[in-house]
Amino acid sequence: MMATPLFECLRRAWPAARMAALIRPYGRGVIEGGPWFDQVIPCRDQSPLDLWRTGRAIRDFAPDLAVILPGSLRSALTARLGGAGRIVGYRRGGRSPLLSDGPRPRRDARGGFLPVPMVDYYLHLGRWMGLEVPPHPRPRLYVSDELARFGETYLAGRGVREGDTVIGLNPGAKFGSSKCWPPGHFARLAELLQDRLAARLLLLAGPGEQAIAERIVAESRARIINTAADAIDLGRLKPLVRRCNVLVTNDTGPRHYATAFDVPCVVMMGPTHPGWTGSNLERTRILVKAPPCAPCHRERCPTDHRCMTEILPEEVLAATERLLEEFPRQR
Repeated sequence: MMATPLFECLRRAWPAARMAALIRPYGRGVIEGGPWFDQVIPCRDQSPLDLWRTGRAIRDFAPDLAVILPGSLRSALTARLGGAGRIVGYRRGGRSPLLSDGPRPRRDARGGFLPVPMVDYYLHLGRWMGLEVPPHPRPRLYVSDELARFGETYLAGRGVREGDTVIGLNPGAKFGSSKCWPPGHFARLAELLQDRLAARLLLLAGPGEQAIAERIVAESRARIINTAADAIDLGRLKPLVRRCNVLVTNDTGPRHYATAFDVPCVVMMGPTHPGWTGSNLERTRILVKAPPCAPCHRERCPTDHRCMTEILPEEVLAATERLLEEFPRQR
């Protein structure tokens, strides 16, 4: 998602080229409907057999150029097994021998990676390749007619009307539990939003997040539309986020959906450095406490998780109300 500005640059540079995206199957819905790619190649690399099959699929496509966005050794190895004519990516993680060429990521004075927004991180690779980069890049996502109809039908079937204020609540985080605002805080926030704003509450829960969603619903007296049992994949998530007046979320993927669709967004940020996502924040309000241990970038908190627990529901409510005032939804 954060690479979509780079996709646009690549397509502008080679408008007649055949372009394919190598992407894990669960992520396919993110890019579907976009104008960038002619083909999607499923990336499966969990076993040697997976790697061989993925490499064969790349060979069938026969790319002259492979642009590697992940920083892993495995991603570069996959492109090499696929026989790409030229392989470009960041030189990091001991994978330089697998690349044809590429820049080194920028580092701070202590040798650590310099926190830069991921949009800019990917576009720096594009600049290194000589691509023309727009002055104000931002992520873009697209919703097909089929997905748009799904979103309308799904919400209408749960009583959401055209003029309703819809607040999305995103309580999960694929990264790990350290990024998750406490379920009890979400439950209390839901009550405040319903009492103060008469909002319709849309709880967005992906695979593996059912337990978090069920706990929020059980602990809150608010009426919540819980998507956890409804197979909402990353494609179907797009029209639901697009319909929200505000999205309240942990620092995870759906916040970037909100950015792509110009949906105002409140982000509770704890263990990660804000610099990694510090772009296109005009409609985003980041709430952060920053105790001495932050940013730790740990998947799980080894202590009291104060970076997230100290962000109070009342603070999130206030930020949500301000966004609703600043950015009323255009009908």
